[in-house]
Amino acid sequence: MSVEQRERRLSELRTELSKKKTMINAGGSIENPGQIKFLRKTIARILTVMHEEGLEP
Repeated sequence: MSVEQRERRLSELRTELSKKKTMINAGGSIENPGQIKFLRKTIARILTVMHEEGLEP
């Protein structure tokens, strides 16, 4: 993935996570509760890769 693709994907995932958290906080339920964990892990993976690339010369 290029840097631009990762940043765009990161933005999409954060938006989706925010929507799901808002839905849960409003008293609703989501179809797949495991989706929140998946989104958080995926965001962390992308951030890790971005951080590792920033440290390399």
